[in-house]
Amino acid sequence: MSTDTASTGADKLVPVLSRSWDDPRSYTLEGYRAHDGYQAIHRALALPPDDVIKMVKDSGLRGRGGAGFPTGLKWGFIPQGDNKPHYLVVNADESEPGTCKDIPFMMANPHELIEGVIIASYAIRANRAFIYVRGEVVHVLRRLQAAVREAYAAGYVGSNILGSGFDLDIVVHAGAGAYICGEETALLDSLEGYRGQPRLRPPFPAVAGLYASPTVVNNVESIASVPAIVRNGPDWFKSLGTEKSAGVGFFSLSGHVTRPGQYEARLGITLRELLDLAGGVRYGHRLKFWTPGGSSTPMLTDEHLDVPLDFEGVGAAGSMLGTRALQIFDETVCVVRATLRWTEFYMHESCGKCTPCREGTFWLVQVLRDLENGKGTEEDLAKLLDICDNIVGRAFCALGDGAAAPIQSSIQYFREEYLDHLRHGGCPFDPAHSTAWAPALAATGVRA
Repeated sequence: MSTDTASTGADKLVPVLSRSWDDPRSYTLEGYRAHDGYQAIHRALALPPDDVIKMVKDSGLRGRGGAGFPTGLKWGFIPQGDNKPHYLVVNADESEPGTCKDIPFMMANPHELIEGVIIASYAIRANRAFIYVRGEVVHVLRRLQAAVREAYAAGYVGSNILGSGFDLDIVVHAGAGAYICGEETALLDSLEGYRGQPRLRPPFPAVAGLYASPTVVNNVESIASVPAIVRNGPDWFKSLGTEKSAGVGFFSLSGHVTRPGQYEARLGITLRELLDLAGGVRYGHRLKFWTPGGSSTPMLTDEHLDVPLDFEGVGAAGSMLGTRALQIFDETVCVVRATLRWTEFYMHESCGKCTPCREGTFWLVQVLRDLENGKGTEEDLAKLLDICDNIVGRAFCALGDGAAAPIQSSIQYFREEYLDHLRHGGCPFDPAHSTAWAPALAATGVRA
């Protein structure tokens, strides 16, 4: 994480989850204890579970996985006295293009996640918790497994934790590499050994989730934020961020930025402030478009540099905060080509369960490929938007909506660039298709 205190937004950088990242022992039990680790569970286990839920509610913590649903409220949905087992499932299946916060966090500080799992499980009366990790990140999987073993050996996990009478087992589960398993009900199906596909809701996971029992599914960063709230109090967390978007979070800057990386900052910081901290857009270039929350959120442009990066501010600008994956693109990037690449990803990752997404993403790719190659007509833009309208709100899960978002927003802001592809008989950013643009583009070193 960058900490340039001379920069404009430096006062909004608050290292909470990243506070120990400069310690080479941060991922070990010893290293975590040296940075206030495993102090919060002593306080939490001394409280009634409902008081822990109230503490998280009062903090204003909202889900850090994209939707922004209040975490404490989600915990409160779990029915009590139902004589059923309760489960906590941590969604660590990070796989959306541009999203890269959970994997580095779990590598650097797995014990913070484990402590959050213990507290959350105690609050919802769960005696078994699962951390569902993307199977390709074997290094993260091994580090988490080692950290869980350390926690068992120290008595933080297992039977009668710290003499409290509370029992908890933690299972680190490797997924099989499907983007759809980031959707919480598809994740539950995968965890049960079935093909990962979204479930019809209701019933919701809080009533009938894993093994048809009450289940809470939370993102890695959401659960990992809990120990700091318990240590410092809900008022401390609420004082950070904005009125309706409390706390801090990771902002992942990637793409054409001088110093890409993880910036842990107060919610409400702007892209202009983050770019100041990151050294700006790469030398000699300017910002063209960017995503505030990964590829499934509508893109924004340089007109939105001062939009507060919180749930309300980004929503008012016509996009979503999502996972705070800020992909930065300069003027050398073809927006049609970028949109096509994202759409090809969603077509490939569609589980095929519902017609709007299965058929819609296929046809979006066909039309975009024609447009990128300078084929088709202006009416194809209306066709794209019509297909999007038949996907959004009609698909079984949010994957379809995410696939439509970059298309709708790119046409909104860059309609003329789509038309330039038709006028030039191909991508105008490719010198082979445009003698008018070739000299300027050749000077930037851009290749097709």
